[in-house]
Amino acid sequence: MELEVRHLRALCAIADTGSLHKAARRLGVSQPSLTTQLRRIENALGAELFTRGRTGCLPTPLGRSVIGRARPLVDGMTALVSETRAAAAAGAADGPVLRVGSTASRALPGWLRRLRQALPGTDIALRVDVSAHTLLRTVADGHLDLAFVHEVEGCPLRVPDGLRGRVLVEREPQFVSMAGDHPAAAHEVVDLTDLAHDRWTVDPAVDGEWDGLRRVLRAAGLDPPLLHADYHTAASLIVLGEAVAPCQPTSGPREDMAIRPLRGDPLAVRLLLFAAPGVPLDPPYAALTAAYREAALRAAPYRRWLRAGGTAGPCLMSA
Repeated sequence: MELEVRHLRALCAIADTGSLHKAARRLGVSQPSLTTQLRRIENALGAELFTRGRTGCLPTPLGRSVIGRARPLVDGMTALVSETRAAAAAGAADGPVLRVGSTASRALPGWLRRLRQALPGTDIALRVDVSAHTLLRTVADGHLDLAFVHEVEGCPLRVPDGLRGRVLVEREPQFVSMAGDHPAAAHEVVDLTDLAHDRWTVDPAVDGEWDGLRRVLRAAGLDPPLLHADYHTAASLIVLGEAVAPCQPTSGPREDMAIRPLRGDPLAVRLLLFAAPGVPLDPPYAALTAAYREAALRAAPYRRWLRAGGTAGPCLMSA
């Protein structure tokens, strides 16, 4: 077996995330497929590159050496592909291109619409990723101009040097989603103890979400089973009553799902906008502020929370 760039990319992803599951999510493959691929790579090299344990996957000394030599090759190939695509997009658009990255957000459509209005003649390219760290690295590498990301409370982001940032929302409360017929759905505000017998589901590929939720649950004296699932799978589990999950307060309504604030707002994130050096930050920030406010006031549970005295940030002070 000859090692290819895709094999080196897989090794770097495992090292970066410390988890086969998270690495598989980043690479867009199944975990069993990635596990098999890693086994074949190690068999071809005749040595283990990672140790597997309860804390995840850690590179062996040989693994660190291999990854150290692989990373420049992977980064170089990634840069080649990204720059070629950007050049092709710029040529096709025959005008300036603004490359925007974002974690999932209900404010995203409104933000893109406002950016197009504020920057006529500019083509807006979009990349959505569950990992804030991946987006920030991509901005630092020169492959994105802006990144709108969230930082889980208690799990600070590692911001690369040179990026300029603005805080959109200092503390956005995370609500909880549950089946529409869940007993706690009868309350306008839910206590964590109301969910003591529920399983929780989180996407471990979202930076900090798993650790942040475990910290809050343990502080409340709870230790429920945690299910790892992407958001689409999680929604199916929730509506069937198999699990509950933290969710953004701007989440849209569904007849089969209830979204409620948690008493005391124990779960929260900070919303941030970062720009690459030389990229103007004020116009995109103003557009994002207006888009977020629109999304927040459209979501009935969040709107009620704000009008009941909740404070999330300057962009919602008059809500």
